[in-house]
Amino acid sequence: MKKLEPPDSIHLKAAEGWLGLGDHVEANEELENITPQFRVHPDVLEIRWQIYAKEKKWEACVDIARAVTKLAPKRPSGWIHLAYSLRQAKGGGLQAAWDALLPVAEKFPTVTTIPYNLACYAAQMNRLDGARDWLKRAFEIGKKTKCFDQVRLMALDDPDLEPLWSQIGEL
Repeated sequence: MKKLEPPDSIHLKAAEGWLGLGDHVEANEELENITPQFRVHPDVLEIRWQIYAKEKKWEACVDIARAVTKLAPKRPSGWIHLAYSLRQAKGGGLQAAWDALLPVAEKFPTVTTIPYNLACYAAQMNRLDGARDWLKRAFEIGKKTKCFDQVRLMALDDPDLEPLWSQIGEL
């Protein structure tokens, strides 16, 4: 999809800035200034997803993430957001999140977040062997992409992975 041009790209950057400052209301106002035909651009939808996630509008987040996966299927964040939204949405849950993310795991072999989130989902569903395997995979990607320490520290602080905390040092 084509990159946004000014002034729409400026409004998008401003929305990102407001989000960075923790003001999702102002971020949303900036998105409203984008030309209507470009409000469905994947970059705009990504920011819209973040705004709605802050507001815990999970059903809307599911719709937004699904749109991103259709418009930009090679963008891993759309799939990650879809799974996370499904986990939080009414009628969703861990299994729905797992089912959304698992099929794309092989499509994004250098993205740490996908196996990490699959490890979280597996751990919370008490599938600890699978959780260990997915976390190992996240660590391996982290080593290759120079973010291993960050991923490991995150895992040691993530309540979803508490069942594995005592084993993380061995993975």
